[in-house]
Amino acid sequence: MRIEYHRTLIADRVRNEAFEKALGTVIKRGETSVADIGAGTGLLALMAVKCGARDVFLYETAEVAGVAAKVLKANGARNCHLIPCHSTEMVDPPRVDVIVSETLGNYALEEHIIETLADAKKRFLKPGGTMIPRRIEQYVAPVVGDRIHREFAAWDETGFEMSVARAMSLNNIYVRTLASEELLEAKLWDTVELGSDARSARKGEASWKLRRAVSIYGFAVWWRAELVPGVTLSTAPDAQRTHWEQLYFPLLSPIAAKAGETVSVALRSRTSQEGGTHVAWTAKHLDGKGSEVARQALNLDKGYLP
Repeated sequence: MRIEYHRTLIADRVRNEAFEKALGTVIKRGETSVADIGAGTGLLALMAVKCGARDVFLYETAEVAGVAAKVLKANGARNCHLIPCHSTEMVDPPRVDVIVSETLGNYALEEHIIETLADAKKRFLKPGGTMIPRRIEQYVAPVVGDRIHREFAAWDETGFEMSVARAMSLNNIYVRTLASEELLEAKLWDTVELGSDARSARKGEASWKLRRAVSIYGFAVWWRAELVPGVTLSTAPDAQRTHWEQLYFPLLSPIAAKAGETVSVALRSRTSQEGGTHVAWTAKHLDGKGSEVARQALNLDKGYLP
């Protein structure tokens, strides 16, 4: 168990304040029951108790459940009930008024939040109950700064033919912090209504008609989660910093586009407990008349050693 990872969550004040505010908005003191799915060390459950929850049921399948049990005891949280299993494995779960789950990754869906909350809404939530978060929006923007792209020059500087390894390196996704000035305009490419949307296979696209000549080196992807109406979390470059960062999707070679031309990207992902996370992206460069100049298709699966 990597307790250091959980320390980064505890240290993320932006994340924690947003979830506590969301819980405080929907919990009625002494009345509301809560399910905390993917409870970790139990912080969100303790927040729910602080906000006045009558009962909190914690679901955690990892070794950290043992830590959570001791944390709950140390805080005298007698109305917290730890269930050491994945929520999807729970038979006949107690129905609750609120489901909260912070199972979000740098790629929002990599911890299988869609599947988990679709099941939870169906089997755990009382009619008229509340899901936290309730919606995830995914954004994409072309990267016009070459700072991260220059990292891949290491393959070309060996003095040997390393193009096979370089191509594998580019068929990967990198966790990076990007600045707004390194990007073109961000566009929405996917929206997930958590609980009601059970499609773990996602796809979307975005395009940009360029007003000036520019080189595009890859694409940045991030998310915005609406916890409850009026309370959001975002991993955008211009949002408050959290322990999450943006993702950099490389290109095999930069796109040198002229003013009036169009660059587009299509993104596809598939996530599941059994199959893991699979992501692919295809970039197209169109001339001023809409004819295709070039296409680059990349796939995260190609970036792994067999």
